[in-house]
Amino acid sequence: MSELSKKVQEVFNEPACDKNLKKSDKERKKGCSKPLTPGAAAGGCAFDGAKIVLQPIVDAAHLIHGPLACEGNSWDNRHAASSGPQLYRTSFTTDLSEIDIVMGNGEKKLWKAIQEVVKAHNPPAIFVYTTCVTSLIGDDIESVCSHATEKLGLPVIPVNAPGFAGSKNLGNKLAGETLYAHVIGTMEPEVSTPTDINILGEYNLAGEFWQVKPLLDKLGIRVHCCITGDARYADVASAHRSKVNMMVCSAALINLARKMEERWGLPYFEGSFYGVSDTSDALRNIAGLLVRQGAPHDLINRTEALIAQEEARVWERLKPYRERLKGKRVLLYTGGVKSWSVVSALMEVGIEIVDTSLRKATPEDKQRIKELLGDDPHVLENMAPRDMYAFLKEGKADIMLSGGRTQFIALKARTPWLDINQERHDPFAGYDGMVELVKKLDATINNPVWAKVRAPAPWDESALAARDSAIDPRHVARFRKAFAETEAQDFEEC
Repeated sequence: MSELSKKVQEVFNEPACDKNLKKSDKERKKGCSKPLTPGAAAGGCAFDGAKIVLQPIVDAAHLIHGPLACEGNSWDNRHAASSGPQLYRTSFTTDLSEIDIVMGNGEKKLWKAIQEVVKAHNPPAIFVYTTCVTSLIGDDIESVCSHATEKLGLPVIPVNAPGFAGSKNLGNKLAGETLYAHVIGTMEPEVSTPTDINILGEYNLAGEFWQVKPLLDKLGIRVHCCITGDARYADVASAHRSKVNMMVCSAALINLARKMEERWGLPYFEGSFYGVSDTSDALRNIAGLLVRQGAPHDLINRTEALIAQEEARVWERLKPYRERLKGKRVLLYTGGVKSWSVVSALMEVGIEIVDTSLRKATPEDKQRIKELLGDDPHVLENMAPRDMYAFLKEGKADIMLSGGRTQFIALKARTPWLDINQERHDPFAGYDGMVELVKKLDATINNPVWAKVRAPAPWDESALAARDSAIDPRHVARFRKAFAETEAQDFEEC
């Protein structure tokens, strides 16, 4: 069995996954994700998932070993914002050609590319990603990276997550394995405090973690590292010295959280910063675990005081919007942690969830949705585009929240749409993020453009008939007679 196959089986045999523990040995070997359909856009491959997790390490270089098309466009691809370095946004690729593959030049070209990146940018580390092509032809990126680390004096880290290995979610976990094996624990922090925490699975999309960090700063809680939003390589490498891990998405990095607890004694919990209640619960859990780890006991009281203050402020700011949005119906078509965290946030302001999807959702995610919606049947595994269009066209939802790939279905159905996925530019996390989300919903749903686009076109026969019925029939008859006479006269003149 290859090293990749062993690693995939290890990830599938995750002891911290409740669903996995209930399987037989035979079922467990099949893995957690359904196999991808060849030729279908299935929401990303393992390579894509690994890059999603690792690329927000903003001062590192990310080098793709494969054909040019595998790299694509990394500049602002997911809007994982940085407070400083911009190197992570630059695309680096070995750009293998057919000649390189046939002649076996892949490893030589990789070594040359690593040297060029170091010479041009001198990053603190380089992540080298294998792809389907280079994995199939057998390029040994581990050996090349090991040689480069020795010769160049900086970490060159192999990321063995070719696209054919599986889904994007599997790639997330393989990236976690890479961090555990090659990065975390390799450096010591310059400063360490009793209130240091890490946040796993937080990528600072649209800079939304910056709306949460001030809350933690007020409590004296230091975020040593987000893994990996706006992260620096040295902070990730020394993350093992923190006291607590908060896991934002169990579908992504539960294997990393569990291994860090076993090796370095970092307790972890899963939480969300979407919505008022979930943000408050996350702060409480962080404070409680830190106190158990030796932080001052007054941290719990200070946390409760801050929560009371922030909740009073946010509900006052939300008051004007709650009346306007109460009873509005939302179709939520997203996945993973957002399938339940956003549901919770929307329900807090009186919005009705007519349907929510379970795509990429873990059993834990599904259980939370069930707890929020009760026995509500409006939960979808998937929805075909034609069904989604019919659903919206019939007016069963006032707005759809989804990613960019489904926006045109909503717009074709003349239904308001708001981006809730990683491509968005608006931050929705924390108390302030909740206000921003509600403001966007209000502005989108109540935009006067929807009344215009839904109105019948002037040339629509049914519209003319409806207009004629509202006018005195005698005026209509005189108008039609005069129009017919004018048309006949024009025809004779021609």
